[in-house]
Amino acid sequence: MEKQGKKKIIVIAAVAILIVLATVVSVLLLSNKKEEYRILKVYEIDGEALVTRENIGEIDAYNDMVLESGDTVVVKSGILTLKLDDDKYVYAESDTEFELVATGSGSSNKTTIELKSGAITNEIQNPLSDSSSYEVNTPNSNMAVRGTIYRVYTYYEDGVRYTKVSVFDGKVDSRLRYSDGTLSDNTTLEYGKEVLIFDDDEKTDYVGDISDIDYDALPQYIIELLGRIASEGRDIGISSDELKNYTDSEEAGPFTVTFMYNGNVFGTQVVNKGDKASRPTLSPAQSGSWDYDFNEEVTGDITIEWR
Repeated sequence: MEKQGKKKIIVIAAVAILIVLATVVSVLLLSNKKEEYRILKVYEIDGEALVTRENIGEIDAYNDMVLESGDTVVVKSGILTLKLDDDKYVYAESDTEFELVATGSGSSNKTTIELKSGAITNEIQNPLSDSSSYEVNTPNSNMAVRGTIYRVYTYYEDGVRYTKVSVFDGKVDSRLRYSDGTLSDNTTLEYGKEVLIFDDDEKTDYVGDISDIDYDALPQYIIELLGRIASEGRDIGISSDELKNYTDSEEAGPFTVTFMYNGNVFGTQVVNKGDKASRPTLSPAQSGSWDYDFNEEVTGDITIEWR
């Protein structure tokens, strides 16, 4: 009996030692494992933008500003570039508002951009992992990708909301978002193609068929961005030399918007082709208004009178 008791004690001691060793090994492995954090920041700003954060309020955006999931970004003027992780860039244009929702780690993550108004161009340089996703939502559509370059522009015209999706590289799965929140089946857009979506009080649908990208309608900044990407050897369906055809004329912009009051110049703005003029912060008089629709895209030099 005494020998059996000793053997039992030895076995228990051996098991305990093994458990301790396993625990030590696990701790060492976990301590040596590199933590993966997501990079969410303002990469560059050329203009004016605000970031609204819960429990803090509005913050003026600045270069290298660290962002948080749930931040709402409003670009008042110019261009704002975001860097997500090491290989995703978001180029937000003037008069654009969106919410950034980014969760997960560097290798397994989900990115959703809720685009409320304006336009963003997304550049995803590397294919996403199987456990990652990247989506852009507008009130009437959803765009999901794995690795691509594409622009999403949502706006109102005569009381109807439109969303234009232009794919410059890769593929985009587009789905209609109905008023009850449900989504349609996928419509796949290949690179070099674009589509227009509309919704009114009665219906959400595509406007016509998928078509070739109308480069003449793109803002000058986007043409320059595509030219840089094409010059780096990336196949976006159009060469950097071909893109110069859309920048070498006087009609390419930028354009000057002149505000007049009582025959005098009240102020000026410089606006890229396809962007919109901004209503001046100050008014020249207590009564009256600017005789202009600020939802219109600028395609040439214009003069706006105070009436």
